[in-house]
Amino acid sequence: MPEPESECESEAESESEAESAASRPRPRPGRPARLSRARIVDAAISAGNLDTLTMRELAARLDVSHGALYRWVSNRDQLFDLISEEMVERILPAEGPPGGEDGVRGADWRPWLARVAWAMHDQYLAVPGYATRLSRPHRHSSEALGRLRRDVVTAFTNAGIEPEPAEQSWYIFITTVVGWLAVQESSLDLLSRGAPRFELFLGALLRGLPAREPGAERC
Repeated sequence: MPEPESECESEAESESEAESAASRPRPRPGRPARLSRARIVDAAISAGNLDTLTMRELAARLDVSHGALYRWVSNRDQLFDLISEEMVERILPAEGPPGGEDGVRGADWRPWLARVAWAMHDQYLAVPGYATRLSRPHRHSSEALGRLRRDVVTAFTNAGIEPEPAEQSWYIFITTVVGWLAVQESSLDLLSRGAPRFELFLGALLRGLPAREPGAERC
């Protein structure tokens, strides 16, 4: 009959098992989700309503801590600026305004500006309330709108339009396009028998640009 295991042997085995367990590599926690501007913007857009979205709700949608999100944005105003910066990236054509690379004067700005306007239409209306918020008086992101302004003004000046009317043409373009989109998404009853058509609005806008002094010849 085998002799019973001594107390010392039992303690030695327990210590050996503990040391072995301690030496085994512990399972590593999952890699934390990486944040980027595009990922934050997509999560905010999918939330549906920017005016009621809280930063904690956005962090939960991104599966990150509130502190991790805070390093990017701490409130809705900063989130709106981040969205505006991403919007400009998605709106502006990669090749830049016409006439920029080869320096050709008189380049036709209309097809390029039409592409920008249609991109604004598609991107802005994909974010409920974005155009309406953009149309309200508030502090805009100078980096985002500044880049859009520079490219639009450059498109006009590359076509031979003087700087002052080029700037005025930018004002007309941005205010009318944003205003039109804000009205469209707000479902304002204008007592019209048909739905507003962006292509007709844009055609009239492009025919009226660039800005010119009263009595001046049309370009």
